[in-house]
Amino acid sequence: MRAVVTGQIGIDKKPYLNSVAELAAEQGSRIDVYHVGNMMYGEAPDVRPGRILDLPLSRLDSLRRSAFKDIIADTSPVAEHPNVIVNTHATFRWRHGLFSAFDFDQMETLGPNLFICLVDNIEVVHQRLHYEHDIDASLKDCMVWREEEILVTELVARAMHCQHQFYILSRGRHIDTLETCLRLITRNDMRKVYPSFPMSHVVDMPDVLAEIDAFRSELAKHFITFDPGDVDEKLLLERGIAAAKEGRDWLEVAPHSFGGRANADDVSQRVPVREILEIAGDVDGQIYMRDFKLIDQSDMIVSLIPELAGGNPGLSSGVERELQHAFEHTKEVYVVWKPKKSPSPFITETATRIFSSVEEALGYFEEQGMVMQHNLFEG
Repeated sequence: MRAVVTGQIGIDKKPYLNSVAELAAEQGSRIDVYHVGNMMYGEAPDVRPGRILDLPLSRLDSLRRSAFKDIIADTSPVAEHPNVIVNTHATFRWRHGLFSAFDFDQMETLGPNLFICLVDNIEVVHQRLHYEHDIDASLKDCMVWREEEILVTELVARAMHCQHQFYILSRGRHIDTLETCLRLITRNDMRKVYPSFPMSHVVDMPDVLAEIDAFRSELAKHFITFDPGDVDEKLLLERGIAAAKEGRDWLEVAPHSFGGRANADDVSQRVPVREILEIAGDVDGQIYMRDFKLIDQSDMIVSLIPELAGGNPGLSSGVERELQHAFEHTKEVYVVWKPKKSPSPFITETATRIFSSVEEALGYFEEQGMVMQHNLFEG
């Protein structure tokens, strides 16, 4: 696949995508990775690191076109470069305001057939952004920019007739997301799954959380999974609300390391409580939008309903809504029902099939030929 990978500044795509290429090499595949930003700096040795976006738009456009011209030339003919990643942006929100980061004519010549927009927790993006650039942007600014990046990437994919090959993917902090990205590029025919499970109301139940984590990991071994838990700002919001009630102005957030280099991810950060409260509506709205989009880009949804105290089902309103959305959009709907109490008609009437355990579900998927024959996790 020839993939264009976008994402707002602060995602730190370069080390992530380099890790994807390294993982591909370990598994006997080759991915050619082109970092447009690095190539633009290569064309402008007079520009100090972190300052290229301060250039006049006319020079930025010239540098970008020069970089894309080199990528197009270097990746031709296509048969010799079957797997390509172009690391770029869809938009920039900078001192010039909001402006585009691509040209349609060069995008058409490049001929991508896959578009991926990387996302990450907004407080992490915010920290990386300010660690690497001299700019004042609030959490709200970063939330808006993320929405713009997703929307414009999707519009470009549609313009390139790739609307069914546009994916939102969490950069995350787990090796599973590297595997997901790799599979999208090299094994795109694999089944794509949205794992559904309760989140906010089981955070204080370690046994249930362990069961959910095992479920998520098991699905990630056998499918391309778009896991809603890889980006979860709801916890940040709840902590911010609690801090406000306690009269605190700052919230300490633990580091989220990824990769082996020193960067903003390696240190804890202080997040203004005021800014967290300002994005309360954005957090809920974007979770609602993003999770439904993750379902839409999947072939099927697999939902784990754990058993809580008294044999009650751990069925949240969010999970119910996800199951209904998947059913209404003609996705295959599979439910692993663990409680002793029987599921309601709202579950049985929308589910393609109901299982009593994850093992039973995986056995069925294998019988139906849904599970990949060669497990990439095993080399």
